[in-house]
Amino acid sequence: MKRLLSFFILSVMMISCGGDDDICESGEGTPRLKVTFKNGDKITKLDSLKVYVDYGVRTVDLGWSRNVDSIFIPLRVDESPYTDLFVKRTRKGDSSRVRISYSTKSIYVSPGCGAKLNYENVSGQLLKSNPVIKLETGQNFIENEEKTNLYLVF
Repeated sequence: MKRLLSFFILSVMMISCGGDDDICESGEGTPRLKVTFKNGDKITKLDSLKVYVDYGVRTVDLGWSRNVDSIFIPLRVDESPYTDLFVKRTRKGDSSRVRISYSTKSIYVSPGCGAKLNYENVSGQLLKSNPVIKLETGQNFIENEEKTNLYLVF
């Protein structure tokens, strides 16, 4: 009887520990900036691209992307109204500096996920050109990762 009671209590504890809100795995977290590339007026694939992101405390190397027409970049989640990106096409080449400005809005998701940030009034400013020639604005808010927010023209 004692063994059966222990088994019952252990089973109830194991079942009550799980739940849908324990893990945030449905893409409900803070969305990333979607950047697409253009050559003139046409969307193009780049053979290579390297992006660095200045998160305030440190600059993070997102690594080389090969044969891509778009990338996703996590923006800052602190109180800063902008994130700086550094973009280069070749190992020894210059890098362009792009400033992404925005305002943020915090949205409660669930007990497991907590809150996420949505970005509003998203705009880009080219602070240093070469290799990027100019910027074109896409969707000016980020609620998910479906639409392009910024076009880099090479």
